[in-house]
Amino acid sequence: MTNGIYTIGNDVVYNQLVAFLNSVEVNVGTDIPVCVIAYDNNIEKVSAEVATRKNVTLLNDAQLFKNWEDFSLRVWQTHPTALKVWEEQGIKGVRRIGMNRRYCAFDNSSPFDKFAYFDADILVLDSLQIIFDKLNDHPLVVYDFQYKDPSHIFNVKSDKLSQIFSEDRIKSDIFCAGFYAGKRGLFSSEERDFIVSRLADGEAEILFPEAPNQSVLNYMVMRANIPVCNLSKQLPESKITGNAVTSSHFEYKSNWLYDKGNKLTYLHYIGLSSSLFDRVCNGDNIDFPYRDIFLHYRYLHEPDKRPKFTTKPQPYNAPPSLKTRVLKKLGIKV
Repeated sequence: MTNGIYTIGNDVVYNQLVAFLNSVEVNVGTDIPVCVIAYDNNIEKVSAEVATRKNVTLLNDAQLFKNWEDFSLRVWQTHPTALKVWEEQGIKGVRRIGMNRRYCAFDNSSPFDKFAYFDADILVLDSLQIIFDKLNDHPLVVYDFQYKDPSHIFNVKSDKLSQIFSEDRIKSDIFCAGFYAGKRGLFSSEERDFIVSRLADGEAEILFPEAPNQSVLNYMVMRANIPVCNLSKQLPESKITGNAVTSSHFEYKSNWLYDKGNKLTYLHYIGLSSSLFDRVCNGDNIDFPYRDIFLHYRYLHEPDKRPKFTTKPQPYNAPPSLKTRVLKKLGIKV
């Protein structure tokens, strides 16, 4: 039985990917295999980085990806408006189709029997033993609080949502697709055909096109009646931690983060652009939540390359300057 970790990325998220891999190395170890799924063909720097790590491999299997990308296209072809809207936005086919390659972790030909998947904009800050232990008794394990806001998972304005899934299930089973743990073979080709057939029968309108991969994955899990173990509901109240960068109360000590005395399992820099991390790594003194711990893990093996800031830090969400506003009003790119 092989346990492993997946992430997905390309050279656009290179700095975040390096930080992620280093955080796994420190806090999980180098004995567990890590597989980087290629988001697209822009992977020159990623390939070079993977080659330096003995426990990390790059998954770039065109046929394996095609099977799941074809499935994603079939899914969205059932939606009344999504493909047309994306086409009007200049997107050919499914929006951010590369993110849907994460589904291949469920494929019978994938490397790991049991796996933990993380987006590349995450730092793993503690052992994952509890995650893999829970997979012994549960087909899917998550650890977040997305159930408090289903509007980023499903079209909550659709009357069909409450007809398809009960309110209790919507409030208990939905999860953020930035992290989840599961098992190989969880969705057979027959189950995928069933999922597409239900969507084609009119259920597709409950999907949320603004977060296509996250919406579809949640629908797949719920439509297939797969039980979800959410550690934010399973752990004792005194042991539960947050994980989102939007939480401002975490305490930074010795290159870990704590929530009311408990070490975070992971920190998700959700909502922060990859370009922000690149600018900081290039020396721009832009402050953002938990920047120091990101820089620690990003430059864990290259401390001499860590940017040295000499100017006053600027907040990452600062309003545009008067000059920028004037230039934009004049139609001048800035």
